[in-house]
Amino acid sequence: MLLSFFRPASALRTSMAACLVAGTLAFASPAAAAQQTAFRQAVAASVAGQADVAEFYRARDYAPLWTGPEDTARLNALLVALDQADQHGLPAPRYGMVPLMQRLQSATTPKDQGFVEAALTRAFLLYARDMKGGALVPSSVDDDIKRRPQAPSPAELLQGLAEANPAAYFRALAPQSNEYTRLLKAKLQLENVVAEGGWGETVAGQTLKPGQSGAAVVALRNRLMRMGYLHRSFSKTYDADMQGAVQQFQLAHGLEADGVAGQTTMAELNVSAETRLKSVIVALERERWVNIDKSGRHILVNLVDYTAKIMDQGEITFETRSVVGANSNDRRSPEFSDVMEFMVINPTWHVPRSIAVNEYLPELKQNPNAVSHLVLFDGRGQRVSRQNVDFSAFTANTFPFDIKQPPSNSNALGLVKFMFPNPYNIYLHDTPAKNLFARETRAYSHGCIRLAQPFDFAYALLARQSSDPVGEFKRILATGVETTVPLRQPVPVHLIYRTAFTTAKGGVQFRRDVYGRDAKIWQALEREGVALRAYRG
Repeated sequence: MLLSFFRPASALRTSMAACLVAGTLAFASPAAAAQQTAFRQAVAASVAGQADVAEFYRARDYAPLWTGPEDTARLNALLVALDQADQHGLPAPRYGMVPLMQRLQSATTPKDQGFVEAALTRAFLLYARDMKGGALVPSSVDDDIKRRPQAPSPAELLQGLAEANPAAYFRALAPQSNEYTRLLKAKLQLENVVAEGGWGETVAGQTLKPGQSGAAVVALRNRLMRMGYLHRSFSKTYDADMQGAVQQFQLAHGLEADGVAGQTTMAELNVSAETRLKSVIVALERERWVNIDKSGRHILVNLVDYTAKIMDQGEITFETRSVVGANSNDRRSPEFSDVMEFMVINPTWHVPRSIAVNEYLPELKQNPNAVSHLVLFDGRGQRVSRQNVDFSAFTANTFPFDIKQPPSNSNALGLVKFMFPNPYNIYLHDTPAKNLFARETRAYSHGCIRLAQPFDFAYALLARQSSDPVGEFKRILATGVETTVPLRQPVPVHLIYRTAFTTAKGGVQFRRDVYGRDAKIWQALEREGVALRAYRG
């Protein structure tokens, strides 16, 4: 694995200063008009294919943004930002920092400086777009990432920069969330670990338990110390301190915290610092994709953490376990954001056609009385008796019926569902299969998100609009009638996928890449020029 050793931006200030001196544009001679014309023509020719950029320069009569004598601070801010792009896990080579500096140094005529002016603008717009909305197009990495990052137009970016303090403007391009800031810190810490050789030797064996001793226990002790979960120890026995350290590790990695280093725990313990660093870099990219205001109330579902949380002003005010889509082509839960508008108490399950024809039709062909809890309806919404249907006459393409399950305790949706209407037919809901929530890995559904505590989730939502949320919910539930309850204040919902995320106290949590999406993202970032850095500092 190739690692680049980080050299702080300060080490490049001397060469930058040379560029700034050589690259600033000044027309002080009697031939200033001709020089200005050459500069303008070069800029105009270079940006002709970008209508909004061309209009920006026309509106300012082609006054330079980067190469004028008054633009030194702005140019310096850009060069520093490009030099530090890899600190954010961005593909620094795509911004052409070195060629830009070379062109600045060699641009001695107004025409050359006009071409450099346009090149600097292109580099700025590319960098700003990547910083505001991510370096990758999410759907091009994986079809189930249904995100379309929002980034300002080139005109907005250029005008904003022209009117702002340059250093402050570049700082504000990055996501301003606490999560992004903490991920940057985690990245730097992991780069330091990588530079120091990682967490030491891996731990042999499949299971280690309290009371054991031997070389593998010593290796476990040493790795836990290097990772920061265990204080300095010379014990050669799997003692209480080591058991507590293993439990802390398990909690930080979404594992059952039993203090036993079993097969799954051992596999996670032996993951390298480089691999964890990749997860953090991917998380930074993902945070840029969801670079929106999340300061108010919202619902956060981290698919690989198997949790659903209600967030208020950045604080977790409710949290419950979840079950997500199984890892198969037609069942993985997608990633997207929408707005929860209502809940349905005592819901009817409208069986998706894919489930109806792929799962239930084969059963009905073998036995017309199979899945007796489900009811058939024709295209006019009339109930159909199974005794009058020859199921063997239909294929998946010709099956003409809708299948529904009426409200009941055994309904597949349980007794309540939470709706944020979307093209993917994904929602949050109760389930009668409560046993799944006790499992460590909880990817079993057809794509929707099942909640372990749906009633409490409903109470928390209704508390904003009812003086007696529990009583109101239970009164409706007792009727057994399907009832829609609108949310007076709709709540944004974010279905995310974070194998690396932070806590409010600054700790870093890691989860397994259940669907393999983060591996795809890392590969795409690497193709674009993102590389792991080893930082000593």
